[in-house]
Order: sequence, then C-alpha cells, then structure tokens
Amino acid sequence: MKPELVWAVEAELGEGPAWLPREGALRFVDIKRGFLHRFVPETGACETLDVGGLPSFILPQAGSGLIVGSQNALHRLEGDQLGAVIARVEMPGHNRTNDATVDAQGRIWFGTMDDEEQQPTGQLYCLDQAGLHAMGQDAVVTNGPAVTADGQCLYHVDSGSRQIWRLGLGEGPAICSRELFQQLSEAEGYPDGVVLDSEGCLWVALWDGWAVRRYSPQGDLLCQIDFPCARVTKIAFGGPELRTAYVTTARTGLDDAALAAQPLAGALFAFDAPVAGLPLPEAQLSVEKVSQ
Repeated sequence: MKPELVWAVEAELGEGPAWLPREGALRFVDIKRGFLHRFVPETGACETLDVGGLPSFILPQAGSGLIVGSQNALHRLEGDQLGAVIARVEMPGHNRTNDATVDAQGRIWFGTMDDEEQQPTGQLYCLDQAGLHAMGQDAVVTNGPAVTADGQCLYHVDSGSRQIWRLGLGEGPAICSRELFQQLSEAEGYPDGVVLDSEGCLWVALWDGWAVRRYSPQGDLLCQIDFPCARVTKIAFGGPELRTAYVTTARTGLDDAALAAQPLAGALFAFDAPVAGLPLPEAQLSVEKVSQ
C-alpha cells in the first residue's frame, strides 16, 4: 500500500474528509483558510468554496443537505456559504469545533478544542433530535470521534496527550465506560483523526508521524503506511466499494526548510485499502430545530 497524490491542494490545515455516495465525491476542509474542498474521482474535478470562518468538518444530512462545523456553531451549508445555525456551543472564545462523525442513529458526535493549543478546554459533544449534549472528556485538542457500527463504543482522541480512548456508549446518550486504547510515544507523533473499517479496526493519522496506522480492536498494530509529509490528519474510505482510502494532510507550522523538504505537505492522497471502510451515515436532525 503506497499513497498516491490525488490533489496538490496545498491545504494549510486539511481535515475532515467525508465520502458522499450521493455525490460520488469526497468533501474535506481547510480549517485555517476557511475553504471547503470537493474532489470527484470519476471526472477528476477539484472544486473549492471560500466560506470563511474556521470550518472543521463537513457531514451529510438526511435528504440532500450538508452540515459544517465552524468556530462555535454547526451550520447548514446554503449554496456557497454557511447558513442557518443548527446548534451553537457555549465555550470559551479561544475554542472552536474540530473533528466529527455521524453514528448509525444519525447523531453527530464532535469535539471542540483550544485553537491556541494551550488549555484543556476542548470537550466531546453529541447532537441529536433532542438537542446538544455535553459529554465531557476534557482535552486541549480533541480528535476522532469514531463510533463502532453497533453503536456500542466510541473512539476519542486526546491528541496533546498522545492518547486514544475507547468509550462505552449508553442511551441518553451516555458514556458508560472509559479505557485507554493507545498511548503513543513522542517518536510516534500525535494521534489525529481516526476512522473505523468494516472489520472493526481503527485507522489513525499521525501528526508529525509521517504515517497512518491500522489497529485491531484488541489494540494490536496491524500495519503502517508511510507518507512523504509529516502532518497527516485524517482518513476517509471512499469509492463505490469503500476500498479507496483518502488522506488529508497539513502544512501549517512548517518553516521554509520543512516545506522545501515536504513539497506535497497539505496535499490530498489516496491508497488502496486492504479492506472496505464503513459508510458514513447521514445526520438525522430536524431542520427546524436550532439548539442554543
């Protein structure tokens, strides 16, 4: 498995890749530049929307809508701009939304973080038909989350502490248990975005680790795929059979010497995955409800 260049997009902070079967396209964000990107493999089309703000994820909503997390709110995407607020998060002014996913019940799980990466003010949240639920799990930088197909477990990443946690989920929603799944060393880099495949294995992108890894549900390292740039951010499985792994990267914080050594930093990559991924469910939220 070798990553191939898909789009030399030079993302400052490429993140949040999501495969949308109804579009036959991959959507992802550039947080620091306020861009939403779209790549269509069938035609090779590359499109960019400048929506401003700090868009950190883009997710499908049931029907034909798209939901974007940016700064302290979740918005519907309306045309080429961030539209109506679906949920607003009460948090410090230096915080912003970060990574997100949708579970099989259509609930959005997302994290917040300190954009200055100093204070443990980031938290995990769940948004469902009843509203917004604060789930705790304080961290400087949250990543993931990824929810198992049966909805029993959620993987939560505390990037600054180099930890990946496995949380047991209950009704409510509720967190019923918490166990440390992986503790990475300084040499391994920081765990960033995570995603699950059809065999229940966890894929993690390694920021400053030059790689992505696949772990078994028992925590065994199954494989590592090396990249030509240090700041690998997240994976999404796409294509008709969900066997293409798309990977976003970043160039933020790299000095001129590092950028010269990593000319593809910030690019979108892809490789042939050994197994299929899981489809990303669509969010099941009332379009009339606005959670404050």
